[in-house]
Amino acid sequence: MSAFDCYAPFVQDYIYRNNWQSLRAIQVAAADAIFNTEENVLLTASTASGKTEAAFFPIISLFSADPPTSVGCIYIGPLKALINDQFQRLTDLCHEADIPVWHWHGDVAQSHKAKLMKRPSGILQITPESLEALLLHKHAAIPKLFGDLRFVVIDEVHSLLRGDRGGQTLCLIERLARMAGVNPRRIGLSATIGDPEGTGRFLALGTGRDTVIPKIEAKGGKWRLSMEHFYVKSVQAAEDREDIDALPVLEGKTDDAPLNADPGIGYIFEHTRGKKCLVFVNSREECEAVTTTLRHYCELKHERDRFLIHHGNLSASYRETAEDVMKDESQYLTTVTTSTLELGIDIGRLERAFQIDAPWTVSSFLQRMGRTGRREAPPEMWFVMREDEPEPRAMLPTTIPWKLLQGIALVQLYLEERWVEPPRLDRLPFSLLYHQTMSTLASCGELSPRALADRVLSLHYFHRVSQEDYRVLLRHLIEEDHIQRTEQGGLIVGLAGERVVNSFKFYGVFVESEEYTVRNEAQELGTIVSPPPLGEKIAIAGHVWRVLDIDRKRHLVYCEQVKGSVPAYFGECPGDLHTKILERMRTVLQERRSYPYLMRNAVARLEQARFTAVHSGAAEQTLINLGGNMWCLLPWVGTYAFLAFERFLKIKCKERLGLRAFDSARPFFMQFTMQADRDTFYEVLFDEIKKPIDPLELVYPGELPLFDKYDEYLPEELVKKGFAYGVLDLEGLRERILGWEAQRRPES
Repeated sequence: MSAFDCYAPFVQDYIYRNNWQSLRAIQVAAADAIFNTEENVLLTASTASGKTEAAFFPIISLFSADPPTSVGCIYIGPLKALINDQFQRLTDLCHEADIPVWHWHGDVAQSHKAKLMKRPSGILQITPESLEALLLHKHAAIPKLFGDLRFVVIDEVHSLLRGDRGGQTLCLIERLARMAGVNPRRIGLSATIGDPEGTGRFLALGTGRDTVIPKIEAKGGKWRLSMEHFYVKSVQAAEDREDIDALPVLEGKTDDAPLNADPGIGYIFEHTRGKKCLVFVNSREECEAVTTTLRHYCELKHERDRFLIHHGNLSASYRETAEDVMKDESQYLTTVTTSTLELGIDIGRLERAFQIDAPWTVSSFLQRMGRTGRREAPPEMWFVMREDEPEPRAMLPTTIPWKLLQGIALVQLYLEERWVEPPRLDRLPFSLLYHQTMSTLASCGELSPRALADRVLSLHYFHRVSQEDYRVLLRHLIEEDHIQRTEQGGLIVGLAGERVVNSFKFYGVFVESEEYTVRNEAQELGTIVSPPPLGEKIAIAGHVWRVLDIDRKRHLVYCEQVKGSVPAYFGECPGDLHTKILERMRTVLQERRSYPYLMRNAVARLEQARFTAVHSGAAEQTLINLGGNMWCLLPWVGTYAFLAFERFLKIKCKERLGLRAFDSARPFFMQFTMQADRDTFYEVLFDEIKKPIDPLELVYPGELPLFDKYDEYLPEELVKKGFAYGVLDLEGLRERILGWEAQRRPES
């Protein structure tokens, strides 16, 4: 029987009404896995390939034949906006079969939630944070709500694999299943999975099932891709040179940017006119700065403002306005955004995406480019690489165009190998352990120490946590009054713990800075981390504002709009790069080939960098003398191995080598002065790395490396252990140094 024949009649009618000529490969494969097995399923296919329908067509067909007596399926989405978008799609699909679709997050009306509590049924769409709140506050109702739960669909599952949020999601599913006495099948959806088998094992934790991963042959498709380079301060352009063989401009200029415009931002300004575009940046500060600059250019050119802004610190009204306007096919506006529009929120047909500098992962590159190219048009992305022009006397490592190399490496790794970052599943999640301990106690009430340990440590995500580590945690929490021991010897949430658990911020496990809400009269603009003094200016929501008053008790900043520009500050941190990306960046410097998507300036800049790298030795050598006793180390390892390398040199090798004046540009290079020569440097490295090293030895004396949201509530020994064993990549460091030794060729 074909997949189409297995679908319920109302699903078949839906397909006919939408004039689908045939099912897509992912939909056929998903139907086979869901209808014909009892296993978990991981569906990975490109953006806009129909993954949502692939999962839900079989689920709702099964529900129409055998309606569940409670909520039958939970859909977990990473963003409220994504849930709102999918809610309408699923509601339309399920209406004819009378399968209710519910959604539950902070912006959903209480009346809607109350109806679900009275009549649990159908499909519930929810974020991890709202599911945490549901388990915490509706504990007694869980069996009634989910007693016949059959499926859990996790959308954009790749976005949950690089931190505690994915672990929290799995813990919540496992806790809910135990409370309700069910074992639902899990279905993961993603366009960018680097290690499908590893992700499948992660998805299956605690279910006793395997994960079916259908192999979908991706159709060969065309990309419209370009990468151009600009110095922030204008210098002689590569257009003046006749000898450069490069990609011609994809589109002629539509108009001149304002006189003296930032060349890179002016390039975006020119090539967004009359089109619907996204401009991706890597931080909220840059999002504000770029939007303010583009709007200033509109003012200078006497154009109407054609730029919107979207990032996580903006108020919901600002974000939703941008989403709604972008859906309007009659308006040709451009939205400057961070990763908040990277996922599959429907904002209509986009003609082009710009990326300022390189994203941190291949996954982000693919997700961002995948936002364009709907309705048979090819995906289209224009990279805009910007850097300050190196000073004439600049040291070697600062003359390397790191952002340009990073962008080329990301693209080439996917084109050549179809490589995407594998999930990080080997951490020691002590911060999440605290969170789930407090959540379990708050929802269940008094528990004996053994019962609490049984409930929490048996969650499969904590398989690396020992009983002794958990005893250390509980003793510390009792001492700090986060947990209180009762006269009967049981454990309950203590006074200090109640202050944490009762905050709405407790539901999430991602790090949040202490934020101030910014208001202009009654309008909420968004949030900032550090309010400046009265009278100073801030940039938020793509405009500039003067601070009129600060209410530090209520965390409010009052301001008025003014003209001008000013850097924005939110407290953003750079991302982490995988070792494979750094290695490919080095190959970009070494190889002589060109890349067909590079524009003239980018070709010229890469040519210059390769010339410098060859003549300085940076293309082949890892340790380069910068003059006198000043040295530069280019280890070409990822962020976490780089962190371990810094500490290894300072703690294990510093005295033997006479290292001083140590300075790092993570994860690209380290500079230092050294009293030893090159051969001695490697001898010491090889000698020290072969000695037994406990990762805890790489924590600096007196250091307390708070890395995750709830680390501040942990005992010091667990904070250090979690950082040393879960963050620092000692094995990656050891592998790199031993690889240098194996080459057995002295560098000269």
